Amino acid sequence: MSSATPTVTPLTTTEAETLIAAAHRAAADAGVPVSVSVLDAGGHLLAFRRDDRAVLISGETSTRKAYTALQLDAPTADLVDLVKPEGPFHSLPTALDKPLLFIAGGLPLHREGRLIGAIGVGGGSPEQDHGFAGTAVQELSR
Repeated sequence: MSSATPTVTPLTTTEAETLIAAAHRAAADAGVPVSVSVLDAGGHLLAFRRDDRAVLISGETSTRKAYTALQLDAPTADLVDLVKPEGPFHSLPTALDKPLLFIAGGLPLHREGRLIGAIGVGGGSPEQDHGFAGTAVQELSR
């Protein structure tokens, strides 16, 4: 008998749009203009939106936060201390071709225990971005 790995439904565009809308609602309620990026399990951009008033760099930071959360399968908020000079991942941000960003605001997305993508939020404080991303993930799980 073979023990085949069960297939998990990939993150859909509809789900990515739900994440984007929920994160933007949470940010708007707090009066914070943000950018939100959603990546699929392969690290490809599935959905993106930047508020008109969000700082331009927030588009890049939201995508890098999502990419970092995806690659390390961990919230970026949990990784910040690991890249400090005394941390075990100190050289990781410069070791790879694709830049990682160790600032809170990126969360991996799971379905049935499997990694299916990630969300990243940029534009607010790291704590705000983390909260907006968390709100979006909670909305998706409803």
